Amino acid sequence: MTPKDLKTLEDVARFTVDPSERLHSATHEEIRMGATTDIYFIKTYEILKSLGLEKTPVVAEIFPSRPGIVAGIPECLSLLRSKGVEVWSLAEGEEFSEKEVIMRIAGAYGEFGVYETALLGILASASAWATAARECKMASGGRPFLAFGARHVHPAVAPVMERAAVIGGASGASDILGAKLCGREPVGTMPHAVVLIVGDTVEVAVQYDRIMPPDTKRTILVDTFKDEAEEALRVARRLERRLDAVRLDTPGERGGVTPDLVREVRARLDQEGFDHVQIFVSGGVTPQRMAVLAEAGADAFGVGSYISGARPIDMTMDLKEVGGKPVAKRGRIPGTTPNPRLRKVL
Repeated sequence: MTPKDLKTLEDVARFTVDPSERLHSATHEEIRMGATTDIYFIKTYEILKSLGLEKTPVVAEIFPSRPGIVAGIPECLSLLRSKGVEVWSLAEGEEFSEKEVIMRIAGAYGEFGVYETALLGILASASAWATAARECKMASGGRPFLAFGARHVHPAVAPVMERAAVIGGASGASDILGAKLCGREPVGTMPHAVVLIVGDTVEVAVQYDRIMPPDTKRTILVDTFKDEAEEALRVARRLERRLDAVRLDTPGERGGVTPDLVREVRARLDQEGFDHVQIFVSGGVTPQRMAVLAEAGADAFGVGSYISGARPIDMTMDLKEVGGKPVAKRGRIPGTTPNPRLRKVL
């Protein structure tokens, strides 16, 4: 029988899984029961319980190793909501500085200590993705960009990543669950696969225009078979005013999407009277590339690996009060750290 919560080493021993019958990601229930924690927090609970100290009131603070954008707060609160604790935090989307306290938790250690691993992991990953998205927003010059990075991470965390990207400034997300978690509808264009199967970009464009809902942007991928500028004109001549944008996703084997390519496509579209057609660029987009591609005429971007590959922002949780008295390990200052930006959220 699997225990409801993992608090003791006996609970851990009784907790079994069959790797051949499941995906390897943790379920919501497993995270809530403590199955994703480091084992030494279970050992800590055992020691405290043996001394009758598991209900000792403490105050814990979480702070980052480097500056960034806060994301992941709602998930943390979801874990803590039933644990009888009080929580103060920064708001999602706010900037934080190195070592600034972004969350403070007060309550019985035995009730929330087991979640330290999960809380730090949530904040470390989500804040890193949000921070990378904010960098893109700052580089885009006000142009919209979509989060396209779900394929670069495990599917269990893809929605977390794309939601964090929207918190950081992305205009939308292609991952269905990630978009829904933001209260939005997923957005995207089309893959090369459909063009390869149909065999002609223009035919795909015609069917896309015919089948997609009226409020769906007609953005057509134009780099599968022919020269991008030639294909863009073929599609524009067929769809005319119904074409909203062409998407350039030229692979690295052909040099990728360059500023000169964007300029040529823009010029050729304009020369034939298709100045209403925007240019959407995807594939290896970074903040540095966004700036030069925008200058060349790109109107919007799809960003994948730059956001999904963001290095986690290391988070640390320290106990700063125990039993109402200021404490700290060596090198840290005892007592809670003043931060007037924290707001009570639980």
